Amino acid sequence: MGLHKPPQGARIRIPDEGVFNMEYVSRIVGSVVVLVCVMAGIMYESWAWNIVASVIAIGSLAELYRLMSTKYRLSRGWGLSGAVLMLAAVSMRSSFSLLLVILAIVAMLVLFTEVVRRQSMGHSYALFNLGGTLAGLIYVVLPWCFTILMRMRPDGQMYLLTIFFCTWSCDVGAYIVGTSLGSTHLCDRVSPHKTLEGFIAGVVSSTVCGSILPVVFGIEPFPWVILGALCGVAGQLGDLAESVLKREAGVKDTGHAIPGHGGFLDRFDSILINATLIFFIIEIIS
Repeated sequence: MGLHKPPQGARIRIPDEGVFNMEYVSRIVGSVVVLVCVMAGIMYESWAWNIVASVIAIGSLAELYRLMSTKYRLSRGWGLSGAVLMLAAVSMRSSFSLLLVILAIVAMLVLFTEVVRRQSMGHSYALFNLGGTLAGLIYVVLPWCFTILMRMRPDGQMYLLTIFFCTWSCDVGAYIVGTSLGSTHLCDRVSPHKTLEGFIAGVVSSTVCGSILPVVFGIEPFPWVILGALCGVAGQLGDLAESVLKREAGVKDTGHAIPGHGGFLDRFDSILINATLIFFIIEIIS
């Protein structure tokens, strides 16, 4: 994530050294845990990835519903139940159309809930509840379902490794360059710390990663280089999308599940759009 230099004359609060060290250590520990869990899930059997993806998806959805609940009344129980069914359906290699059926059933249950609420209490939240509950399933759960479907393909491991390594390379490149050289705001009303220099560095880093992975695995560079570039652009847009949600909710992090990184949604926001984009490309090519 690209950061800009503080303006001249601004007061910079130097954190206590002990606090700074603890925060730094917690970020390292959190990163190692995430890396180990994700890589173990990808490289082991497909059922292992199903578990990892499902845990992240449910955790992320719970965090998103918590954000939305600061503004609207949601049927989180129906949404989370629908998420479990969707993830179970793709894990058991059910027909993709079953996901649409589950979404439709959740929509009907939410509306029936609001009918009962209005009849018994005299008020309802049908418009917001229906939109918010379904939006969480579409925005968060569907992309993780896509990763499960990708892992089941013969070349699924390579696709997932490309998505994660390119996304993480983008984050590192954007952060380093944005911190040291960033000066041009990218989208300051959404994320004031992001800069154009950091954005460009993130795209370059992701593209380079997409070029290195084929060499490591001894395969043809096409289309992995292109996928790396796409992940660099789309992933940062996905990060901005999550930032606007937190802006409206008035929170810094979506949760505290990952030490030093915030919540699941904070750590995997870019993966959501990258997984959707890569899965879409794979389906078109296939």
